[in-house]
Amino acid sequence: MRAARLIRMALLLQSTPGLTAAELARELEVSERTVIRDVQALQEAGIPVRSERGRAGGYRLAPGHRTRLTTLHPTEAETLYLSGLPTALRDLGLSYAADTARLKLSATLLPSLRTAAESSARRFHLDAPAWFREPSTPELLPELARALWADRVVEFGYTRPGREPGAARRVEPYGLVLKAGVWYLVGRIPDAASTAFRTYRADRITALRTPADGAFTRDAAFDLAAYWQEHSARFARSLLRATVTVRLTPAGVRRLPEVTDRGAAGRALAAAPPPDPDGRVTLELAVESDEIAFAELASLGAEAEVLAPPALRARFAGQARRLAALYCDPGPGAGNVAENAVGNVAENAVGNVAENAVGNVAENAVGAAVGNAAGNAVGVPDRVPGRVPDGGPGDRQR
Repeated sequence: MRAARLIRMALLLQSTPGLTAAELARELEVSERTVIRDVQALQEAGIPVRSERGRAGGYRLAPGHRTRLTTLHPTEAETLYLSGLPTALRDLGLSYAADTARLKLSATLLPSLRTAAESSARRFHLDAPAWFREPSTPELLPELARALWADRVVEFGYTRPGREPGAARRVEPYGLVLKAGVWYLVGRIPDAASTAFRTYRADRITALRTPADGAFTRDAAFDLAAYWQEHSARFARSLLRATVTVRLTPAGVRRLPEVTDRGAAGRALAAAPPPDPDGRVTLELAVESDEIAFAELASLGAEAEVLAPPALRARFAGQARRLAALYCDPGPGAGNVAENAVGNVAENAVGNVAENAVGNVAENAVGAAVGNAAGNAVGVPDRVPGRVPDGGPGDRQR
């Protein structure tokens, strides 16, 4: 471990003279005290490392001295070949140059190392674009790359979807970034009141030209990787303009990062209070909009309950009612149940009617006999001919 670090330190001093102890410590990921001890070890091994004080001081190798510790380890050779991005190189118009460089490098390697490098290229492949989208190469990308290499200002039009083309822009190109199959230009507007860097989608750039007087001095302190990391995080945060209150089951907590922004989910879960007695967690989740929150949280089903805002909760409630109505299937045999129920009702009704009819007939017959007997006894005339008594069988049959 230490031997590899000492070799790397010697190569760093050879390629970048004047590095300070702090800079070496950062590059080697050690403390400054370790750097001082390693410098002493190199000096004892016969490598002439000099320390210079002052504003422009630092560690340097003696003038004319060059290390010969340049033989590649097999793992280093494999890593070197893995670092190539065929798609990106093709987009930038550098495929031929990259292939030529690989051939030259292979010619300088020992046979064992050459085999290791070629083996890694056959076993590993990097496919940068995201799934389900066809990557498109901006036509002007190679020209942008040439201006970037030469530190020359570019002028171009910029078109956003659904908007009219704006005025031509004049930009100092500082970097090109490939993100999920999409190329972005990072640049700075010269002579502007603000020195902030700006980001442009390369596929929206039109009418690119490089003015003859466009040379500029690049800011050596600019770190493209650090800028992009900070810009990406800021851009993601800027999209999260709304907040929803949601109560999640343990399963909902596990699935939340899968359905929404992972960073927002992580921050919401970290700031959430302890679970309630049922194990559910209530949290405040940052989202792009209520519309997107509905689409994302709906995929959690009953594992998530939206508490606020009220309009979003009402929308979920309406969706739940529609789903319940849609999936309220009576199931197989429901027709038989209804049929049997109707039959039973009819049968019972008929039985009751018959029973009541028989009872009424008997009752009426007895009543008629008694009436007739009484009428005959007191001389009351008989019933009117042809009239059916109320409540008799004729009444039932009408």
